Parts: sequence; structure tokens; C-alpha cells
Amino acid sequence: MGTRDDLLDKAAPLAAVAADHAVETERRRALAPEVVEAAKTSGLFRAGLPASLGGAEPTVAAVLRAAERVAEADASAGWCVSIAATSSLLGAYLPEKGAQEVFGDPASVAAGVWAPRGKATAVDGGVRVSGRWSFCSGVTHADWLFLGCVRDAKLVVAAIPTAELEIHDTWHTSGLRGTGSHDTSADDVFVPDHRLLSVVDGPPAGAGQLHRFPLFGFFAASISAAALGNARGAITELGELAGAKHPSGSRRSLAERTATQSAVAEAEASLRAAREFYYRAIEDAWEAAASSSAVPQDARLALRLACTHAVRTSADVARAMYDLGGGSGIYETSPLQRRFRDAHTATAHFQVNPATYELTGRLLLGLPTETAQL
Repeated sequence: MGTRDDLLDKAAPLAAVAADHAVETERRRALAPEVVEAAKTSGLFRAGLPASLGGAEPTVAAVLRAAERVAEADASAGWCVSIAATSSLLGAYLPEKGAQEVFGDPASVAAGVWAPRGKATAVDGGVRVSGRWSFCSGVTHADWLFLGCVRDAKLVVAAIPTAELEIHDTWHTSGLRGTGSHDTSADDVFVPDHRLLSVVDGPPAGAGQLHRFPLFGFFAASISAAALGNARGAITELGELAGAKHPSGSRRSLAERTATQSAVAEAEASLRAAREFYYRAIEDAWEAAASSSAVPQDARLALRLACTHAVRTSADVARAMYDLGGGSGIYETSPLQRRFRDAHTATAHFQVNPATYELTGRLLLGLPTETAQL
């Protein structure tokens, strides 16, 4: 897995492969095999594992910067890296036997949907699970899925081999096509007790700093990392186009036009500001997680607010770059149109949609608010 400081170095070759296969990834509606192999080699799919399972327990910021770097090359690849890294955190939440079963194989990759879309019926030695879950990002390359269920009116998450589930070909979308986020269903699948966990009861006993970091905050931040990387990629690609493109009837390149210069500068400022807020909130929550006490509400609030702001600002930046591309950007051969579509698909995720502003706004105004999943 490596040390906590070398994740960006591990992300660089993966990003190169992801860029080379971005068109194929979108066409497949799943990561290209070469991208999956490079991601496994990098170790980033398993970056959240505890030390007991061979993890280096890096800083949260290090994991997310690596995912952001991959998303700069291709948003779908960065998204899948961040989702798998988030899922690997649950290795610390599983009972020891279950953790070894899921992550004991060093090639094992997990993904999942924690929303309680299934029903878990208690039986001798475990539960039987039935249900259907949407938005299972990475299911096409995941060996295991963590799926949310209701058992006795409480949320429980079950770790289930993907081979025991049915994958439904539903991921026909405008953006993030390469994430392969198909629906998945279980039909009376047995799950032993050692593969059940809770994501709402707080960090496990004896957890290190990485696993005391707010779990739902990490989940939201993983979405934002992909969005920020995508926006940076959009600015880069617009720059490459602007230097070569001459608008019709003009001797000046697109880059030489004052309107382009102003728009790019404004986008750059917006992205840098959103990114600074994002990583500042992550660092504050990380420092709070160094204590054995729960991360305070104000740090968790700032984290969720920063994540939502980052995703929505990133979408604005991608749209601005797409607009600047003009007619060149509308063709499927232009990466700008993919950046635009990917950015606006990310804004629909429930962790960073406008409802998060309502949640954080209620807290800022001192109103009673449910914060269990903040």
C-alpha cells in the first residue's frame, strides 16, 4: 500500500492510463480493463484500509488529492477510485472475521450503497437480504458490495459478494457513464453476522485517526474530489483548445480574446477558492479526529458545506469552459462536452445536492436538526 505521503506518486501512472482510455471507458459504461488493472496496482482502491488489513492509514487529504488527480485525467476513473477508497474504510467497521473475508485478498475491491434499500430478515447465524439498490458505482469491477438494509427498524450494512447479486443494466446517463453505476439486487441472499456492520453508531473501538474521521463527511468529500479534478481538467483542455482555435472571421486565437482571458481567470479564482475551503475543512476535521472524542458538529458542518460548495462550483467552472469552447465543444470528440456532462451529473448526488445547503443552513441558524449522517 505504501506510505501516507506517496499516494500522489501512485496516482500519476493511473491518471495517465485513465486519460488514454477515457473514451473507451465512456463507451463501455465501465472502467476500461487497463484502468481497473492500473487502479489495483496503485493500491488506491484500498486506500482506506486499517493497518490490521495492511493499510498505511494515510491522511484523508492524501487519499482525496490522489483521487482528484485521477479525476483530472478522467472523472469516471477518479469517481471510482474515491468510491472504492471510501468503501475500504469499512474494513475497520467489520468484525475481524468479516474484514478478512472481504479484504484479505490483496486484489479485492469493494464498492457499495449504504442507503437502506434492502430488507434484512434475522435468521440463525445472520440475515437474509432482499432489495434493489441504485447508483452502485464501480459494481462492474467490484468483488464485494456494501449494501444498506433495514433490520428491526435499524440501518445495517451487509457485505455481499458481487457474484451473489444481480446487476441490472440501468446506467444509461448523460454523464459519468464510465462509473458503471448500475442497479443491483439481492434475492434472499444469506449474510453471516460477521459481514454486518453499522455506519451510524460512530467509529469502531480502537479506531485510528483515519477511521475516526467523519465517515459520511469522507463520503461527501470523495464526490467532491472527483468534481474538483474534473473542473481542473476542463480548464486545462480549454487552454489547449484556445491556443489553437481561431473563431470564425478572427485573426486572433480564442486565447487572445479578452473575453476568454477574463472568463478563464474568473473560473480559476473560483476553483482555487472552493478547493482551498474544501481542503481547509478536511484538515480541520482531520485534526479533530486526532482526539478520542467525537469530531465536533461545527467541523462536520463545515466539511459538508465545503464539499457541496466544491461540487457545485466545479460544475460552474466546467460549464464556463464548455461555453468558451463554442461550436468545437459540442462534438463527441471534444473532451469539454464530457467534462460538462460529468460535472452536472455529479451535482445530482444526494451527498452534495442543494438539500445539503438546507441542512447546514438550519444548523447555522440554530434550528433543531438531525445530524446523525452529517
